[in-house]
Amino acid sequence: MLRFLVRRTLQLIPTLGGLSILLFVWLQRLPGGPEYALLPDDATPEQREQMRRSLGLEEPIAVQYLTFLRRILQGDLGTSLQTGRPVLEEFLTRFPATFELSVTAMAIAVSVGLPLGYLAARRRGGVLDFAAVGGSLLGICTPVFFLAFVLKVVFSEGLGLFPSAFRLSPGLSRTELSGFVVLDGLRTGELDVVWDALLHLALPGVALASIPLAVIVRMTRASVLEVLDEDYVRTADAKGLHRSTVRTRHVMRNAMLPVVTSIGLLTGSLFAGAVLTESVFAFPGIGSFVYVATQTRDYPVLTGFILVIAAMYVLINLLVDISYSLLDPRVRAQ
Repeated sequence: MLRFLVRRTLQLIPTLGGLSILLFVWLQRLPGGPEYALLPDDATPEQREQMRRSLGLEEPIAVQYLTFLRRILQGDLGTSLQTGRPVLEEFLTRFPATFELSVTAMAIAVSVGLPLGYLAARRRGGVLDFAAVGGSLLGICTPVFFLAFVLKVVFSEGLGLFPSAFRLSPGLSRTELSGFVVLDGLRTGELDVVWDALLHLALPGVALASIPLAVIVRMTRASVLEVLDEDYVRTADAKGLHRSTVRTRHVMRNAMLPVVTSIGLLTGSLFAGAVLTESVFAFPGIGSFVYVATQTRDYPVLTGFILVIAAMYVLINLLVDISYSLLDPRVRAQ
């Protein structure tokens, strides 16, 4: 198992190295050069020259890349042009909000998608099957931002069932320990804060979960249908094994391999989808901050966002590989 983990981890290094090269080239090709893109339009020539020296743009291209790579490894992602604070500090401040939203969305997608996909496969050709397939197709085709607007208008502004913006209601006091509102509320026993935070997470969580939910339903249904036709499942049924045993040990365990892959990739994509969702609900996370950065040409923030998303994908892929090895030991030998 240790050799498997080491091998998979080493295979991720070229991916991150290639990404660093692409980011470096992108920064070099910014309109007018990095010194023009990273400074306001009314910057003086002296300021631009100072920026060139600080970025090392007068050095050979290989030296510039090594300097760029060293700064990334040291956690120096630059300074936000919006706030003047380090980009890494800005992300760490807003990460808890986006993390809670992403966990909520994936919890909704998995808890609904897995049983719905399984039941649709077991009742192939029935009403539930057609409803699940049709609903999943609708979920994939509906843009996240459009669904977010609909949910906000109907359930927040129309029916008044859920808050329409922010992480907590204005004026609600809480004890802040880590930045994770729900976790801090549970640790301090402030259940009113936990409930209020969950209400604020409900609508953006559903909107963000729509596409992952649809994909999980379809992947689970297709994978279960394939496993149900296997000889070992029919043999287990013929032996008279309990239905729950057949369902968990023979069907779902073997059907989960492609589903786990989908869940891993979808989890990484949630951070990209959070940009639009958080903007609609004024949710103070990474997504809304990056949305403003795209409008103000805050390239250090955009670069940092790309690096964070890439690191999340790499970590999630490693977790997917570990899950693979646990579900199917044969994977470790590959």
